[in-house]
Amino acid sequence: MEAETRQFYICRDVGLPGGCVNLVNPKPYPVRQGRELIEGLFYRHFPLRMCKKGNADALCVACPAKLFAPWRGLKRGSAAVKRISEWFIRPQFEAAAAQDHESKKPIFLSQFDLAMLSVHYIQKGLLFKKLPEEEPSSTSSILISSLLASLHDSLAFTLNHFYPLAGQLSTRVLDDDDEHSSLIFIDPIKGPGAKLIHASLDMTVSDILSPVDVPRVVVHSFFDHDRAVNHDGHRRPLLSVQVTELIDGIFIGCSMNHVVADGTSFWHFFNSWSEIHMMMIRSAANINYDSISRPPMIKPRWSVDGTDPSSIKLPFVDPDEFVRPYEAPPLRERIFHFSSRSMAAIKAKANDGILDHMNRMMMISSLQALSALVWRCIIRARGLRSEDETSCRLAINNRPRLEPPVSRDYFGNLVQTVRGVTTAGELLQHDLGWAANMLHQAVVRHDDKAVRDTCEAWVKMKSPLVYQLGTYFEPEKSVMMGSSPRFDMYGNEFGLGKAVAVLSGYGNKFDGKVTTYPGFEGRGSVDLEICLSPSSMAALESDDEFMLNVNV
Repeated sequence: MEAETRQFYICRDVGLPGGCVNLVNPKPYPVRQGRELIEGLFYRHFPLRMCKKGNADALCVACPAKLFAPWRGLKRGSAAVKRISEWFIRPQFEAAAAQDHESKKPIFLSQFDLAMLSVHYIQKGLLFKKLPEEEPSSTSSILISSLLASLHDSLAFTLNHFYPLAGQLSTRVLDDDDEHSSLIFIDPIKGPGAKLIHASLDMTVSDILSPVDVPRVVVHSFFDHDRAVNHDGHRRPLLSVQVTELIDGIFIGCSMNHVVADGTSFWHFFNSWSEIHMMMIRSAANINYDSISRPPMIKPRWSVDGTDPSSIKLPFVDPDEFVRPYEAPPLRERIFHFSSRSMAAIKAKANDGILDHMNRMMMISSLQALSALVWRCIIRARGLRSEDETSCRLAINNRPRLEPPVSRDYFGNLVQTVRGVTTAGELLQHDLGWAANMLHQAVVRHDDKAVRDTCEAWVKMKSPLVYQLGTYFEPEKSVMMGSSPRFDMYGNEFGLGKAVAVLSGYGNKFDGKVTTYPGFEGRGSVDLEICLSPSSMAALESDDEFMLNVNV
């Protein structure tokens, strides 16, 4: 029997104690999920009941008025994202390409790709303010139409280079007396292509950025493929871009299948699309869009022995054997800013007196030092028992660690995690340098041999690792540091000027997930998007060690 579904929006009365809170979401969700989404907006759980005051599709929340403060700006009537139109886009060259063109051949996947099948799509996007000349309402529709046309055409040219994103996943099942396995690969010619969506929302940039917390439900609605896992790429586009027009801004949200690309490749695509788009709007004709500054390396997919990974199979034939959808618990998301001066101070403190085995001063990186600070403070905020085991995982790029090094332009997954492990008591009894050194040593140990050993062990496993968000990352006891402040995010302008913020969707969020972004002002500053339970976030906001390093 199908679950009862209801539509959620933000209503005009939000901000009043005991008022109706209708959430932004363009799709209907089961009432149970709606309740969880509402709980995620507040600092703690409150009694919920079906509203009986004129809005049967709302949920009523009885809580103190002050907890509505971050949402007082959302009083613009129905603030649901409205989808206006959508297009499917194929690579520009396909019209003239021969049937045996290299871009039409299957792309077989490595262990690092296959491990991503059960996690969510990567969802990252940029928020822009409309340029002053775009504000008059008489020209608004013309300007958005012009932007969409140039984004559409430049995306088609970008897909010439990143053509796997126009395809879908396919599976060959081998199930007989001798073998029980499946071979999953990218079919570049399967499916209608990459998706481009035009949407609108009756809100301002300030409505998005002024609340203390990230307005989760609103921001999540800026992305397609909500809650989709990467295995869904068998029937969904591997790339979907949603362009949402605000009253005074534009949000470009990109959802990319994580089996196809890691964070390094995600931003490589974004950078290349922006580059081609800027070439297109600056020059009218005779532009060679085949010439970009960093052509991606699509094939061959990396493998331990250097051969095509077409022999790498999963010992499963039914997706239920390895795909487990994940629903995040009620969370708060907040972005904390660390200036370049603050980052330097954290790094200096972590390195103070730390010596290596040859009695030389070590150099713990600023990101390792910041990760250690976040780890310590989150564990203290959670109030774990002294004997509870905890870990801090760092996403790590294997490209420069392999021998020979793999090009930074390799398009695919070459990312793993390394971690420091200890007990909550040990972590908090020692100083920042002790925790930072543990993470530093984990990074140092992760060399070519460590990467290859992991891959060889993966192939030999009867049940090889496919990441599961609910278990592998140990939510509630550990911390996962994802993304990187080294990615070029603010360099993507699309003729709109510099973005004012980087934001992310629902994908791959759990209690303890920390996403790192470069700070808006650059110069080594960092923004951290931290996801925690409401109670843990409130404790973190009261943690002196943490908040003394945060810059508003």
